[in-house]
Amino acid sequence: QVHLVESGGGLVQAGDSLRLSCVASGRTHSIYSMGWFRQTPGKEREFVAAITWIGMSTKHTDSVKGRFTISKDNGKSTLYLQMDSLKIDDTAVYYCAASQTLGIVTDRGAYDHWGQGTQVTVSS
Repeated sequence: QVHLVESGGGLVQAGDSLRLSCVASGRTHSIYSMGWFRQTPGKEREFVAAITWIGMSTKHTDSVKGRFTISKDNGKSTLYLQMDSLKIDDTAVYYCAASQTLGIVTDRGAYDHWGQGTQVTVSS
């Protein structure tokens, strides 16, 4: 089992930055890809960004390209999401996820483990 714990969410103003962190523990050797998703009330959980746990391949959804950056520190078993130039539309609960599927994974159904989520609220 892989246990994921997110942190770093909060209330910020439009244009501000936040960095989310996700610490993985347990059977981390089974992880091949990790990602960030977000969800707002009444909507499906949507893909934000993903990174391969071995190597450095990344993918970001179009709406966050140039503003968000996914990264990792394998030594600390930690995943990050640097969020710059935040917009009101970025308001959501952000979830960290780990997949045992090789390569970049954007389909939430392919993720095996999820964190509890961290709230990000962007005000005007």
